[in-house]
Amino acid sequence: MHNLKSFEIWFLTGSQHLYGPETLKQVDADSVIIANHLDSHPEMPVKVVFKPVLKSTEEILNICKEANHTSNCIGIVIWMHTFSPSKMWIGGLKILQVPLLHLHTQFNRDIPFADIDMDFMNLNQSAHGDREMGFMLSRMRMPRKVVVGHWQAASVITQISAWSRVAAGRHLMKTMKVVRFGDNMRYVGVTDGDKVSAEIKFGFSVNTHGVGDLVKVINEIGDAQIKALIEEYESSYVLMPSLLQGGAMRSSLIEAARIELGIKTFLEDGGYSAYTDTFEDLHGMRQLPGIASQRLMAAGYGFGGEGDWKTSAMVHVMKSMATGLAGGNTFMEDYTYHFDPSRQMVLGSHMLEICPSIAASTPTCEIHPLGIGGKEDPVRLVFNGSAGPAINVSLIDMGDRFRLLVNEVDAVEVTESFPKLPTARALWQPKPTMEIGLQAWLLAGGAHHTVYSQNLTTAHMEDFAEMLDMELVIIDGSTNIRDLKQQLRTNDYIYK
Repeated sequence: MHNLKSFEIWFLTGSQHLYGPETLKQVDADSVIIANHLDSHPEMPVKVVFKPVLKSTEEILNICKEANHTSNCIGIVIWMHTFSPSKMWIGGLKILQVPLLHLHTQFNRDIPFADIDMDFMNLNQSAHGDREMGFMLSRMRMPRKVVVGHWQAASVITQISAWSRVAAGRHLMKTMKVVRFGDNMRYVGVTDGDKVSAEIKFGFSVNTHGVGDLVKVINEIGDAQIKALIEEYESSYVLMPSLLQGGAMRSSLIEAARIELGIKTFLEDGGYSAYTDTFEDLHGMRQLPGIASQRLMAAGYGFGGEGDWKTSAMVHVMKSMATGLAGGNTFMEDYTYHFDPSRQMVLGSHMLEICPSIAASTPTCEIHPLGIGGKEDPVRLVFNGSAGPAINVSLIDMGDRFRLLVNEVDAVEVTESFPKLPTARALWQPKPTMEIGLQAWLLAGGAHHTVYSQNLTTAHMEDFAEMLDMELVIIDGSTNIRDLKQQLRTNDYIYK
């Protein structure tokens, strides 16, 4: 996982020379206190860095240039302590290339009714200073997050914290590399797409290596490395008897470990953050990577099955955004339905590759026939996903644009035993209902692969779409099909 504390958001305060040195000194001191409070708060995942109060067009332009060219600056928070004439901000805002959050707060929580005078009023002008800034941001059609409330309020901290996580994800997405081992699953549409458009839009690159390139690295892995990894398997999971030392399938576990180490080495050497494979292209490999992909996702890498590079990229980005939060994020697939009227549910699963970060209990390490791919039986982790609120997220190439589709779901406790289904599994109920949720997903063109997240919310994905100027479609408790159809028609008109 990425260390989010290596990233910074800059706290910028607007004022002007009109008020004189004493007022500006106080503005500076108050701003330091707010910035330090945000930076030291345990909920804040990144560093918050105070920058000297901005009082002129030149200062604003220079700080925006500096933010653009500072590699670990992922966004700025702006606040107007006093009135800051917004025409001073035009030059800087025109060139700004990092996300912007407009914090509408004031230093004092309460009005000091008995003591308030004009000196106090001149110092504490956020109520209309931020309106001046709000006008200019709207006039310039600048995307931004607006957070309102006192800077010590829990809701304000939570919103800024969530936004900073998304800003970190956006930053990583701009430079990440996805490698595809082999091509897309033959004839499949939704997992393919325009990789050039994606790199222009999002920044991440997608390129292919032949499976033989990977196999060469796998075959060079040493016995000592394999032995150490198998010891890790044995201490982390419950191994089925045939995989234990002396078991009939022990050699398959050794090969699975070799594959995991080979993929990890290839990713590290190439600077890749995510990868794809497909069961249709395994030339030279003895088994399809199962436990390897599961564990590499748990370590923060993105993965997409059948060549699904869009979902692979999103797995890595969302895992990075959620660093340090309880719960997990994983590659997922809606596999089959339970249409019992009293308890309608979706069974989410995949052949092998679901991340154990969503597991309700310690996974078992098992080996079973796969039935497709024509290779040896693959080793995989088997477990049930935990219950609770979650989201399914799909990044879709619509031809003329990318669409981000989010469905809120409620995962339920898995009480069934599934004795003949040796895969990782999750059960959930889509919002607002099974019928409407599934109908809406199909109407919006959602993929069968998703990123399933237990710790990110629709609010995170709203910020993400805003930062990337991307179409967002949400399916939640208030969705109705008539309005959704109209939204989709309107979006087609807007984006064309």
